[in-house]
Amino acid sequence: MSHLANADDKADAMTETQYQRFSRTQKKLATDTTAPMASLANSGGLLGWPQTHLDWVRPGIMLYGISPFQNHTGGEHHLQAVMTLKSRLIARNFHRRGKSVGYGGSWTCPEDMPVGVVAIGYGDGYPRHARAGTPLLVNGQRASLLGRVSMDMITVDLRGLQNINPGDEVILWGEGLPAEEVARHADTIAYDLLCGVNPRVAVQY
Repeated sequence: MSHLANADDKADAMTETQYQRFSRTQKKLATDTTAPMASLANSGGLLGWPQTHLDWVRPGIMLYGISPFQNHTGGEHHLQAVMTLKSRLIARNFHRRGKSVGYGGSWTCPEDMPVGVVAIGYGDGYPRHARAGTPLLVNGQRASLLGRVSMDMITVDLRGLQNINPGDEVILWGEGLPAEEVARHADTIAYDLLCGVNPRVAVQY
């Protein structure tokens, strides 16, 4: 058994090199009557390298409906997201132009505008380094993160959204919003988002 180190990049020749080396080793270990059972393919191997499938395969991230490939989403491979991180809008405020939002005042309202507060933060596992502009869904409508992520709350841009009220559902990633897209805005990978959700977040199966 071995593991594909570069299978997330279909243009990288290392995967074929690994496969050829693995195959040579497998042949050396074979006898006249038996050949050793072999496992090499992870999610990237399963979707992009059919020659690596061998006897057993080990799907990982694709079981969550997430693409193992760089700059791709699971939907492009007919995968369906099975994990959705969601919360609720707890406030809808109206701020004047020039008003700063969040720690450090790192984001300033460019005009008079509605700003929402969502009950989730890095204490729950939402990525602290997510940049302003990171997408989320408020009541099914696409919105953007504003300012810095706090421990228990984030603020969001509600401009252009219709019929938004406290209590509305907010999807941070999952159904309708690929985790891969959120990860890019946080300079990380979808694996990190899935593994980072804190145990204090209620889980429903």
